[in-house]
Amino acid sequence: MAAYEMTGTVKVVMDEVTFPSGFNKREFVVTTEDDRYPQDIKFGCVKDKTALLSDIQVGQRVKVTFDLRGNEHNGRYYTDLTAWRLEPAAEAAAGDPEPPVDDDSLVPEDLDSDEPPF
Repeated sequence: MAAYEMTGTVKVVMDEVTFPSGFNKREFVVTTEDDRYPQDIKFGCVKDKTALLSDIQVGQRVKVTFDLRGNEHNGRYYTDLTAWRLEPAAEAAAGDPEPPVDDDSLVPEDLDSDEPPF
């Protein structure tokens, strides 16, 4: 199974839930700004991996390594993002940000005429 990574800001850390079978799970939400619109992505940690969330604070930038899991139950399909590594995001490792774009440089020089550009 392939491992995936995502970097974002922790939005919510939920309480740990223990089921009657002894199985425990803890979920958290990370907001990513990699897309045009921010996305809130919910992850889950199971069993001993719930301890990964003990030192994580809301508002902290993190890098999440996770597996994508899916299953079917009674004709319905479910997808889970199961986190198994969680670490503070290294801002320096992300590379230098791109320089800001000067909006005036995007306008063609010949646009000063009154004729439409098409």
